[in-house]
Amino acid sequence: MNTTLTSPSPTRGPLDHDVRTQIVDAATDYFTRYGYEKTTVSDLAKAIGFSKAYIYKFFDSKQAIGEVICANRLAEVMQAVDAAVAGGASASDRFRRMFRAFIDAGTALFFEDRKLYDIAATASRDAWPSVQAYERYVEELIARIVREGREAGEFERKTPLDETANAICLVMKPYINPLLLQYNLEGAQDATLHLSNLVLRSLAP
Repeated sequence: MNTTLTSPSPTRGPLDHDVRTQIVDAATDYFTRYGYEKTTVSDLAKAIGFSKAYIYKFFDSKQAIGEVICANRLAEVMQAVDAAVAGGASASDRFRRMFRAFIDAGTALFFEDRKLYDIAATASRDAWPSVQAYERYVEELIARIVREGREAGEFERKTPLDETANAICLVMKPYINPLLLQYNLEGAQDATLHLSNLVLRSLAP
């Protein structure tokens, strides 16, 4: 599965331009130290040593910069999940690995750098394109695992696939959505085990 997230927010200049990368790297460091919400493009310009007008040659807003950072972080989460799922011996095993990997990767990437969590919170709250792409990835991955389980005879086939995948997404959402995960970190590992068992029992033929 392709885990590349692109940032649909308006950007200016070549996407592979060194200065654009420099701005994103500097913004990531600045947001990590001071938080996304409290930072302005003027703050970034001063920290990087560029004029604000020069930054606007590459990004049309602070959100456009945040989109790239958020997309990069979510892509890392998805790569970690894909790697975990690839090692599964069965659809049930892949489901358990997937659920656990979402929590592990989300916790590491969004909460070890607490200030950087501001971007995740804002992106989830305002439904940034990178978050919408991430949610589609989750839905498609779950549907794929359920389909593979049905083809292997592990899971029941009576319930429509989209209904099943949507219900599983709702069960998992408090633990895979970065905005909600912060409220569910305590006991998250136990919840992963219990909810995985619950879902898999419901899928039994």
